[in-house]
Amino acid sequence: MILLENLTKTFRRAPVLNGIDLAVGLGERVALIGSNGAGKTTLIRCLLGEYACEGRVRIDGLDPRRQRTAVLGQIGFVPQLPPPLRMPVGPLIEFSAALCGTDPARIAAVAGRLGLDVAAIRARPFVRLSGGMKQKLLIAIALGRDARLLIMDEPAANLDPEARKIFFDLLAERLADATMIISSHRLDEVSALVNRVVEMDTGRVVLDDKVAEDVALTSRLVCRIALKRFEPAFAKALDGWNFAADAGQLVWRGSIAGADRLRFLGILSRYTGLVSDLSLMES
Repeated sequence: MILLENLTKTFRRAPVLNGIDLAVGLGERVALIGSNGAGKTTLIRCLLGEYACEGRVRIDGLDPRRQRTAVLGQIGFVPQLPPPLRMPVGPLIEFSAALCGTDPARIAAVAGRLGLDVAAIRARPFVRLSGGMKQKLLIAIALGRDARLLIMDEPAANLDPEARKIFFDLLAERLADATMIISSHRLDEVSALVNRVVEMDTGRVVLDDKVAEDVALTSRLVCRIALKRFEPAFAKALDGWNFAADAGQLVWRGSIAGADRLRFLGILSRYTGLVSDLSLMES
């Protein structure tokens, strides 16, 4: 599906990518991780044909720089930063659908599953949407088509917990027919999605390893949290997770998506001195 051979890119004689060799096959879900400046975004832009580079880049045998239209027709892309588009939402969906020959209703349907009512915002310029709305629409445009390759840069940013679960469900539906590259600077954010981890540092691949697939993307975990004492900060941290507390607010119960396990535990880790008991069980 994807082949990189001796991929090298420099800016003002400063190397950003240093001879990267990488092959990604159909059905692989790759977490592309690394600190800021590691070269992740530059690599993605080379895949999209945005940058001229040295070495060889092929997607299904095509050169994304010379055959960009054909290559982009196979890719669903979610950028890290939403573009400052002034086009209204309705025409933007129709334009995006026309580019890949899909039905605009499919994009609207995916947006609806994520909790975004397209009909209510059709006339609103994209640039005036909230961060969460922009992210949901960009995901809907990427997933509302039959792209065989999904490239996503911090795709769950700005999504509320329920939208994150639905997003993971949507990705789970594409496991059999799509290759995914998910760029992130935090592995715990994407660990439940991927079956391979590629870590970059200073423009080089420093780790390339398979990941055990032991967490179902669509599972839910029943959670019970007992506190030593009530703290308003704890209640605020759980806001948006749909947890309910007993009368004394010392016992909290709810459920989370299996794919959100690490993120949720990361939030709870701030209150380890407050938690007296914690249980997570698959429902």
